[in-house]
Amino acid sequence: MLKVINPATGTLLHEVAPDSQSDIERALEAARERFKSWRLTSFKERGDLLRAIAAHMRAHVEELAPLMTQEMGKPIKEARGEVEKAAWCAEHYAEHGEAYLATEHLPSDAARSYVQHLPLGPVLGILPWNAPFWLAFRFAAPAIMAGNTCLMKHDPHVPACAKAIEEAFKAAGAPDGLFKALRIETPAVEAVIRDPRIQAVSFTGSARGGAAVAAIAASEIKPAVLELGGSDPGIVLADADLDKAADVLTLSRIINAGQSCIAAKRLIIEEPVYDAMAAKLETRLAKLKLGDPAEEATDVGPIARANLREELHRQVEATIEAGARCLMGGKMPNDPGFFYPVTLLADVTPQMCAFKEETFGPVAVLVKASDAEDALKLANDTPYGLGAGIWTSAKRGEEMARRIEAGQVAVNGIVKTDPRLPSGGIKKSGYGRELGPHGIREFVNAQQVWVGPAQG
Repeated sequence: MLKVINPATGTLLHEVAPDSQSDIERALEAARERFKSWRLTSFKERGDLLRAIAAHMRAHVEELAPLMTQEMGKPIKEARGEVEKAAWCAEHYAEHGEAYLATEHLPSDAARSYVQHLPLGPVLGILPWNAPFWLAFRFAAPAIMAGNTCLMKHDPHVPACAKAIEEAFKAAGAPDGLFKALRIETPAVEAVIRDPRIQAVSFTGSARGGAAVAAIAASEIKPAVLELGGSDPGIVLADADLDKAADVLTLSRIINAGQSCIAAKRLIIEEPVYDAMAAKLETRLAKLKLGDPAEEATDVGPIARANLREELHRQVEATIEAGARCLMGGKMPNDPGFFYPVTLLADVTPQMCAFKEETFGPVAVLVKASDAEDALKLANDTPYGLGAGIWTSAKRGEEMARRIEAGQVAVNGIVKTDPRLPSGGIKKSGYGRELGPHGIREFVNAQQVWVGPAQG
């Protein structure tokens, strides 16, 4: 059974029986059969469906958002925003998908030569719990707009969210087999990846899980996109707008109780402004309200699972024991649920746990840099390479961005995902891109066509 614990109370929320082998077989076959006709539909038909799905979600925000709040503890005001953002993703690809996949005419010795972008077939999305609606549409909207069909294996801890996403497709008139949620446990995923009807895989999750998925997909010679963990640096140099930087870095660190791959995790601050920046961050973090995610006033909800909270606390304790100063938080609560206090650790060095490992929770880590060069060195001293932020003059920030080892860099702004721009990582943060024009081209056949006669 897929057991879901309410992270705000620590009590059983519901249980869901996993799909049987015959359920999985029917879903795979339906996806293959639907692809035969869906690949022939026009971009207008595909776009109209995505717009209808987006309209349905916008009309039912107050029914959909609480599902995230209940199953994984996302504060209700953030959950509403996530539903809206998922709808925006669908609308974006409905509007721009055809242009992103436009035929490219290339000169050669042919009378005519070009590249056309054709769908591959059923694509499997393997998704985590921390942004159930957004990540589903980040995967599915471009894949479907490109002419593929989708099977979604969502995290076992968000089955109600997965069901609601599937029902949104049905309510909007999606044909059978176009999009299906698989309710399966992790050990059953390998067989689905290996099934010959699956043509590609999109995975979002941990580096360990991504490595396993990549190995399986590669052994079957199937393309995969991996969006994995991050230990994102937020560099603050002496010439930065400290108040603006403090505002944005505080928000970045505590969105979804800090359970975000692209959250600013290691705040690397130039020595002349280190103490001032630490004070500004402490002031802002202290004002945040930790509590029931269903309440409108709550800023920080619970950690999604007990084991995740225990791991986070281990990292905090190990970092303090190694010599870091705990400016606030850091104590494991005894109250019901999986709450963890907003925590600020100062004087963290590269040898400490919270620097070396990804922290998935409301824990901000302050690292002192002697100058800009030292800040760059510290930023790149990680096996991850997802996102990074730089706070300095725009010109200097753009110059430094070329030297940051990350898939995306924000200069004087928040690191975020946006349907208009590609997102993804390097190193142990994964490969491939999602979103923007690059994302929709991941799961297509860039087919070269040469039309004779040959030209002299």
